[in-house]
Amino acid sequence: MVGMTGLWNWSVGARIDPGHVQKALAGALERPVAGIGVADPGALLCDVYHVGGDFPTLVDVYLAPDELDEETIASAVAVRLAAAVLVPDDTLNPSRYVCAEPDGTLRPVHVDEVETDDGAERRHLRPCTGDDPACAAHPGCHRSRWKPDPTPERPAAA
Repeated sequence: MVGMTGLWNWSVGARIDPGHVQKALAGALERPVAGIGVADPGALLCDVYHVGGDFPTLVDVYLAPDELDEETIASAVAVRLAAAVLVPDDTLNPSRYVCAEPDGTLRPVHVDEVETDDGAERRHLRPCTGDDPACAAHPGCHRSRWKPDPTPERPAAA
């Protein structure tokens, strides 16, 4: 399909009904969204399932549109759901994400992740300050377009 890219994998910071997630995504994209196995040839496919952790709703969007910025759409979905949405960032650091806040704000964060039989569980959200042990363990936080966000108690690493 022209104008389509790969897969968006998000985690939502609340347990949300799959239909509600699909409606929020459809509103943000201004196009139909359907669950896996639903016969709707014009709809974007979206799988929603639940795990444990602080971000218990996992969202997989298949053949996502490449002309739209994933973080922007996640931000619009976060506002519609009134819940934070984690989006993988542009580093190879497995603990680093961009968090779309319920007010639409985007910021870099780290989370602890444990793989379970049901899927990845994410816990312990914290801002990426450049000083987090997760920043030091994997290069890339300072090279990301989502720069670490130093705080007065955690200044940026030199």
